[in-house]
Amino acid sequence: MGLEDLNGLGEAAATREFLRCCGSRRWATRMAILRPFADARTMANAAERAFEALDRGDWLEAFAAHPKIGAGGAGGAGRAGGVAGGEDGAGGAVGVAGLSAWTAQEQALVAEAADTTRQRLAEANRDYEARFGYIFIVCATGKTAAEMLALLERRLPNDPDAELRIAADEQRKITRLRLTKLVAEDRDHN
Repeated sequence: MGLEDLNGLGEAAATREFLRCCGSRRWATRMAILRPFADARTMANAAERAFEALDRGDWLEAFAAHPKIGAGGAGGAGRAGGVAGGEDGAGGAVGVAGLSAWTAQEQALVAEAADTTRQRLAEANRDYEARFGYIFIVCATGKTAAEMLALLERRLPNDPDAELRIAADEQRKITRLRLTKLVAEDRDHN
């Protein structure tokens, strides 16, 4: 989908597309309302402003749309209360196939890790979720499993409020990358 296509969607359809980038319904709805965007830079700036308006509940909703690092899937793993599932984590199917492909790309280097590293990553993910109540959020693109494990272990002792802000900033980075992917999809498929 290109930017012109995104601008031309109805509000509900655009919201679903934006939910692929960030699982916060408030953020996605705001982005759909702000259209049409003149260009990708305008859209990125609007995304930043919409993200700045989010609160703790919105961030947790966005986190819940992600699978655990190394777990694959299209979200639901980080839902508040630790409920795992295969839904998008944001109230319905939102391009799950496309989201799964993005997740696979973002976490591609995890598959190359040694079994012991992947096992330690799974254990550390459980520790993190038990401590903070949501899954570990990191912009995984280009990071190896060992790098993500080191980041997770470094962040695990953080103060909960500080960690929430760090996780939200990682969500912002992920959202920015996914917005770029969203409007580049038509070029990639042609």
